[in-house]
Amino acid sequence: MGFKLKEFLKAQLSAFLGGMTDLGIYSFCYKVLNFSAPFSNAISGALGAIVNFLINRYWSFNNQKTPIANQLWKFILVVIGSITLKSLGIYFFVDRLQWDGILSKLLVEVIVSLGFNFTLQKFWVFKK
Repeated sequence: MGFKLKEFLKAQLSAFLGGMTDLGIYSFCYKVLNFSAPFSNAISGALGAIVNFLINRYWSFNNQKTPIANQLWKFILVVIGSITLKSLGIYFFVDRLQWDGILSKLLVEVIVSLGFNFTLQKFWVFKK
């Protein structure tokens, strides 16, 4: 159950791919469709999460023995928490401090992804 560097790096690559999906959709929603930053984040976060779940289940944590439904409900709770934390962070930086929307998104992504998402996915969602 301990920490494995290879697994951590795989999870980070998965998070990066999910994050790139998320960022592309976020940018489109925020810059092209003119949705608010927090709403753009909610949409993009949900779609990026799908990419992240599939990569993590089949590659990063390589756990197909646990029924997908058992992992999925836990993953959904993590995603809801993650999107909430990210939306609050983006709201704080963009709407309160008037920071750039894309820079704020990137900063909040790193903080929440490393501190919240990885820990819960490794030790709860995809735990073997």
